[in-house]
Amino acid sequence: MNSAVPPLETRRELLLQQLDATRAVDLVVTGGGATGLGLALDAALRGLSVVLLEARDFAKGTSSRATKLVHGGVRYLAQGNVALVREALHERRKLLHNAPHLAGPLAFVMPSYKCWETPFYGVGLKAYDALAGRAGLGPTELLSARETLTNLPGARREGLRGGVKYWDGQFDDARLAIALARSAAAQGALVLNYCAVVGLLHRDGRVAGVRYRAHDTGVEGSIEARCVVNATGVWVDELRRMDDAATGRSSQPMVAPSQGVHLVVDHDFLPGDHALLVPRTRDGRVLFAVPWLGKVILGTTDTPRSDIVEEPRALAHEARFILNEAAHYLARAPRVEDVRSVWVGLRPLVRPPQEAGDTKKINREHTVTVSPSGLVTVTGGKWTTYRVMAEDVLARCMDSGLLDRLPPCETADFLLVGAPAGPQQAPSLAAPPGLHSYGTEAPWVQALPGADSELAPGVTEAMLRFALRYEYARTVEDVLARRSRLLFLDAAAAARAAPRVAQIIQQETGAQAGLDSFLELAAQYQHVPQ
Repeated sequence: MNSAVPPLETRRELLLQQLDATRAVDLVVTGGGATGLGLALDAALRGLSVVLLEARDFAKGTSSRATKLVHGGVRYLAQGNVALVREALHERRKLLHNAPHLAGPLAFVMPSYKCWETPFYGVGLKAYDALAGRAGLGPTELLSARETLTNLPGARREGLRGGVKYWDGQFDDARLAIALARSAAAQGALVLNYCAVVGLLHRDGRVAGVRYRAHDTGVEGSIEARCVVNATGVWVDELRRMDDAATGRSSQPMVAPSQGVHLVVDHDFLPGDHALLVPRTRDGRVLFAVPWLGKVILGTTDTPRSDIVEEPRALAHEARFILNEAAHYLARAPRVEDVRSVWVGLRPLVRPPQEAGDTKKINREHTVTVSPSGLVTVTGGKWTTYRVMAEDVLARCMDSGLLDRLPPCETADFLLVGAPAGPQQAPSLAAPPGLHSYGTEAPWVQALPGADSELAPGVTEAMLRFALRYEYARTVEDVLARRSRLLFLDAAAAARAAPRVAQIIQQETGAQAGLDSFLELAAQYQHVPQ
């Protein structure tokens, strides 16, 4: 992909016409998060005909609400899961290579306030380096108190004994999802958001395709498929129930959702471009303070939930935990009024039926199952390993006889849309948002009307038009939450920009922009429960 190649248009009417004309394909993927989009790209590169349908917007759920880290999982190493850590570390390197405009290395510092912490964590992180091997991003270093403060000028000085510095990765999750969608489309996949799978087609007791409904037109249709993959994250059990209802079976729910809360504060709480990690807080949890796009993300929590909602809300005790723990490690303690945005993601953790207890103990590895009727379901995992999850799904489809033997996977070194070829200096994702996230497509953005007209910090009118014409955006939320990340960075600023964004959407598409619903959402993201 390079700037000489014009971006593919994503006009809604053309996509719906293509969908209506599609009668049968090799593979239907339902779910447009990390897993489904990665699968669509892998399958298209191997020559399969692919349709991906997403009921909402791409990465609307969990896949836009990560802690923005591309990591091997330091805490999984502490749990002894060496294989999972080794795989994730090598996938980390591939992701940074394939999307250098959206992902890059990030230095972490663990400050030590007890004498034993620096040598203890230093040994563990040296093992982390060893597992990474040539895929490592930088060596682990043991720091003095002075060196720790040089790297973390916002850390609390009182009682500081030293620290440990190590390297992991950072990325823009929602924009990576859009890059995957557009890359899959460039390889021939038909990829649609706002088009829900409302039923499964069965023939002789076997899954033979899907029924769908377009959100904007209400038009329904069906597509036959040799293989249907359920990649809907925390919602996978809904499609499994559809399969059960059609075949007269009853299966146990797969997903035990866990809620992760993040609070965003201004960059001056943790100046510089290093992240802070506390591997074990007073109650045994992990605390991050991560510089990201000109702000600092504080988090996260791990709270079991019995319900699954589209827009989960933070609980008062979760917000208190993050603010109270941050106060122990930052020189300037953040308060409720300092929070610019609060957002919550649901992790699709997979719990065996007999397993009970805390979601922190549930394995984070992904799971692929095939029902007796042939519905393939994949859930669990994390963004870092999205690519191998897709490989595993296609391998399972072939082993189950749902797909013929396919050529080898080609995604390991495949550059996503916008990625420059050859060695590049990765942009710092600690810096405020700008054109860097468009990579080689930045000239196409700048050529659109409004390149010098800023709608909000880091968001120009030209970026909005690019999102509407080439990035599948339909609503104010699509633009301000996921094509730009303003809602996640500063919800009040997003609310101020929303009316003008809605006007331009109306001009560009003639569609309703969802202004009122976005303003309600922005108000939710501004509210810190107490």
